Amino acid sequence: MNTPAITAPTTKRSPAFIAKIAGVFYLLTFVFGGIALTVGGKVAAIAGPIAGIPYIAVTVLFYYIFKPVNRNVSFLAAFISLFGCVVGPLDLFLPAAYRINPLVVFGFYCLLIGYLILRSTFLPRFLGILMVLAGLGWLTFVSPQLAKSLSPFNFLPGIVGEGALTVWLLAKGVDAKRWKAQAGVQTAS
Repeated sequence: MNTPAITAPTTKRSPAFIAKIAGVFYLLTFVFGGIALTVGGKVAAIAGPIAGIPYIAVTVLFYYIFKPVNRNVSFLAAFISLFGCVVGPLDLFLPAAYRINPLVVFGFYCLLIGYLILRSTFLPRFLGILMVLAGLGWLTFVSPQLAKSLSPFNFLPGIVGEGALTVWLLAKGVDAKRWKAQAGVQTAS
């Protein structure tokens, strides 16, 4: 008896669709992260780690989206983001001297994503600039004294930059034709 061979699907999801899915996960991260930052207490202890789950999905999807721009930088960004997702929940169990503020880690991530957007052909440059500014805002948390003296203004670049990218991804995704061109994918005319 002959059985049909199992083959990989012949159609792949479009990069624009994948970008929109990343936008959905980014929005979920915003919602739960916002709850964790504003409510505090036990709710924050629950909402914070929950915010990390969709951020892992954002990280994986962003790696795919930005791989055509620069595979190594995209991989480094993904590694840093995943490290930040692990550091956040574990930080609660570490002595104060060994704690790393996850916002600092995500500051480096935003800088790299900003760089990748600026080098891409499929997203507007202003989003890259906003993400670089978001990264710089999050990096103020490297010093608790500096972060406290700049608060709440040091949250603004991150909220604006990451928020703008989220809205763009939800509304527009990426320019699939330009993404495929940058990826070197041949498209049928």
